[in-house]
Amino acid sequence: MDNQTSSGTLYIVATPVGNLEDITFRAVKVLEQVDLIAAEDTRHSKKLLSHYGIQTKLISCHEHNEANKTPQIITHLKNGLNIALISDAGTPTISDPGYKLVTAVAGEGIRVIPIPGCSAAIAGLSVSGLPTDSFLFLGFLPKKQQKQRHALEALKKQPPTLIFYESPKRIKALIKNMLNIMGDRKACLAREITKLHEEYIRGNLSEILQKLEKKEAVKGECSLFVQGQLEQKTIDKGQLEKIILDRLATGGPGTSDLAKQISKEFKVSKKQVYETILTLQNLKPV
Repeated sequence: MDNQTSSGTLYIVATPVGNLEDITFRAVKVLEQVDLIAAEDTRHSKKLLSHYGIQTKLISCHEHNEANKTPQIITHLKNGLNIALISDAGTPTISDPGYKLVTAVAGEGIRVIPIPGCSAAIAGLSVSGLPTDSFLFLGFLPKKQQKQRHALEALKKQPPTLIFYESPKRIKALIKNMLNIMGDRKACLAREITKLHEEYIRGNLSEILQKLEKKEAVKGECSLFVQGQLEQKTIDKGQLEKIILDRLATGGPGTSDLAKQISKEFKVSKKQVYETILTLQNLKPV
C-alpha cells in the first residue's frame, strides 16, 4: 500500500536536550511549516517554540495517549496534513514515545522522515573517552533491583561500550549493581548535558561512585557510559610455558610475583602458573 503521493508526511524532529540553541535550521523551518506538531508535553514544548517564534498548532502525543492518538494522526496525514513529532528533549522515539506511531504510520505507506539533531546518548558518547566504534544503547534499565541485576548479568559479556540513561535518584544504586556484577570498569557519567551545570565524571565506576557520594544531592538526568568487556587472552599449556621461559630469560620479578602477573594477564590459575614456573626451573613445588 502506498499513499505517499496523496498523504502528508510525518517528520521526526530532534530538539535540544538543554541549550535551546542546539537545534538545526532545518528543524526550525519544518516546525514552522508543518500543519501540526505532536509533542510529548505541550507545555514544555511551548517554551522552545516561543523562543523561535513558531506558532504552529500543538497536539499531545505521549506514552499514555499514543495508542489513542495514532489513528487520529494517521487520519490527518491521509488528509494531506504534514505533522512533526517532537519529544521533551533530544530525538523522538529514543527512550521516548513515538515508535508505535512511526510503525503504524509507515505501515500505512505514509512517508516518515527524520530531521536529525540532538541525542544525549551520542553527545555524551563523543566525549566519554571510551571506544566509539561499537556501542550498545540500553536506555533505562528496570527499576526493580532483581530485574535490573538480571539485565546487567545478561550484558556483562558484551564487548561494545554500553550506554544507559538513569534518574539522579537511582544512579548510585545502578553503579553499585554494576560494580558487583560487571566489576570496576572504566566509565563516564554525563549529567545535565549542554545545560548550565553540565558535568562529566570520568574514571572507574568505583571512582565515579565515590565522587557522587560526596555530593549533597545528584541533580539532572544522567547518561552513563561503561566500557564493554575487554577481549580476554586465552593460552594453552605450550603457550604458557613459552611465555614463562621468555619472562624468566629477561629476569624480572620473583616466582610468586611472576605467577601473579601472568595469571592476571592471561586469566590462568595462579597455582597452575606457579607450578609450571617451578617445573621449568627444575624445582619441585613446596
